Amino acid sequence: MVNDIVTEADIVVAGGGASGCVLASRLAAADPSLTVLILEAGPATRDDLSHIQPARFLSHLVPGSRTVKIYVGEESADLGGRPAIVPCGQCLGGGSSVNAAMYTRPSASDYDDWETVYGNDGWGSNSLIPLLRKMETYQLKSHSDTHGSSGPLKISQGGYFTNLGEQFLDVAAKYDKTRSVTDDPNGMRESSINVYGRWQKYIDVESGRRSDVPHNYIYNHDFPNLHIMTGNHVKRVVFEDNRAVGVEYVSSGAQVVRLARANRLVVVSAGAFGSPAILERSGVGKRSLITGLGIPIISDLPGVGENYQDHIITFAQYHVAEDAETLDNFMRGDSLEIEKWTAQWEKDGSGFIAHNSIDAGVKLRPSTAELEAIGPAFSQRWSEYFAHAPDKPLILRYLGGQPADPGRKYLTMGCYVQYPNSAGYTHINSAHDVDGAPTFNPRYLSGADDVALLRWGYKFCREIARRMPSYRGEFVAGHPIFPQNSQAACHPEGSPTAVSDPNIQYMEEDNKAIDEYTRSGVTTIWHSMGTCAMKAREMGGVVDSQLNVYGVERLKVADMSIAPANVSANTYSTAVVIGEKAATIILKDLNIGV
Repeated sequence: MVNDIVTEADIVVAGGGASGCVLASRLAAADPSLTVLILEAGPATRDDLSHIQPARFLSHLVPGSRTVKIYVGEESADLGGRPAIVPCGQCLGGGSSVNAAMYTRPSASDYDDWETVYGNDGWGSNSLIPLLRKMETYQLKSHSDTHGSSGPLKISQGGYFTNLGEQFLDVAAKYDKTRSVTDDPNGMRESSINVYGRWQKYIDVESGRRSDVPHNYIYNHDFPNLHIMTGNHVKRVVFEDNRAVGVEYVSSGAQVVRLARANRLVVVSAGAFGSPAILERSGVGKRSLITGLGIPIISDLPGVGENYQDHIITFAQYHVAEDAETLDNFMRGDSLEIEKWTAQWEKDGSGFIAHNSIDAGVKLRPSTAELEAIGPAFSQRWSEYFAHAPDKPLILRYLGGQPADPGRKYLTMGCYVQYPNSAGYTHINSAHDVDGAPTFNPRYLSGADDVALLRWGYKFCREIARRMPSYRGEFVAGHPIFPQNSQAACHPEGSPTAVSDPNIQYMEEDNKAIDEYTRSGVTTIWHSMGTCAMKAREMGGVVDSQLNVYGVERLKVADMSIAPANVSANTYSTAVVIGEKAATIILKDLNIGV
């Protein structure tokens, strides 16, 4: 049931992103007598081509988008004086409905850290890998016991593999002889690190459709006990004494505040920005902030809105030959290109529409020589965090496509840091305005170690790009501004160099140019997390291992905001597994199916 006004349910879920939809679906399926209500600020997504066709993912970032909300940070000297700009999915399914459909999963040690370092029993890899299997149907041949065969989400390599992807893997194998190739770069084992591979995707190979949460957990079922109200912003949780009894919400474009009562439980699942904002407007957060806005304090939790984490990325773009297979013309709206590939997609689910432009990649973990090249700025971080965790990569590097300028074709080398050494914050500025901009600073590049990593990553990516047969020079505006007499200087026209040719030699001025480029261009990769962290209250935690908010009753948080530490992957898989885990916890609490 969608968008009927419901004023009461057993479980009220504040937010209809990936985690919220997953847990609501599992709860509704487990007990037909249990009523569940999802309140989602954004629109529905059912059978909308912009959501179900993978190649259209960039359409959600156009100005005025209804499906993505933009958060603008404070101006930062670490970013050359500019603010960070972070888009977040705001529609049913959240990021699962608008992301690039890139299938990546964390290292097992990431989840083990959640359990052993932060004290969250039941959140280690031994507990979560079965849930990762439960959520997916892996449509490729697999040698890993970490993949599933009968879950809701379909995993494939999409409906197309470009000649650029083939060139990338061929050149990498010849140029980088210290690393090998795998058919599964996301097996969650040490063997999946430092190996190149064709990248998997959240795309159903049979239909060519995006494997998002709404179409695979909700729309494909008829749950009479699950109610979904899109276009409704949750303002705050309502308490009687310290017990959550419902939420207040506001419909888009309206001023009337309505109440939805929760007979058994409220679950906040509005993401790394939305969840701490709801808690703070409800009187749960740092006392001085809450009372300063005239909100009665319910539970003094200074960790709400803190511990903001993300992944950061730089994109370097290169001109490629006209026969290179890219999504450039499709993304530019070329009608002939769209008609051609639409016909193929409608016929058998294959072709460029069943493609996300991310063909191949590698999770990089540096050798001793490469660590020396990264430099001393990274030494302490390496010894403290990475040296004793051999399944943790430093950087994920991948080949993609993104139109830079009309008239030419491009390849994009994306290089992102898996565990940035920074933590920021997001806090409300108003007790009442659900759309009000928060005070937000992700603190990107606040440490010299992340700058050093991206400097090394840029150089590494460039060496492979310029050896690919389709390479035709740099898109100069997307690269550092090197001195004109430098060997590293970029050129808009060029031809590929031989695989055996020496690497570009960078001088100190060149390194400074790369660092300036990094600070002026580094950006989010849409992986916000951590702002309602699952850890001990005295450590700045907001929820315990059962997702209960400290200091109150009948209130849980379940989304990426609970992550106590970062993960070496796009966050979609973790958001889904949090929803799966939350459902098992709630069903046990309610004594359903146990």
